Amino acid sequence: MPYVNIKITREGNVTPEQKKQLIEGATELLHRVLNKNTATTVVVIDEVDHRCRYRRS
Repeated sequence: MPYVNIKITREGNVTPEQKKQLIEGATELLHRVLNKNTATTVVVIDEVDHRCRYRRS
């Protein structure tokens, strides 16, 4: 089962329709390039705060 995690920043107010297009696009890409089954592909969209930065310790 292919699993895709897309992280986008909250800035810009991504609409549900845009999220749907991202999910459909990622699913189709995996099918076209890697011949993955679209019925078992899972796409998760995480909205992250653009001000949060990771620091190396």
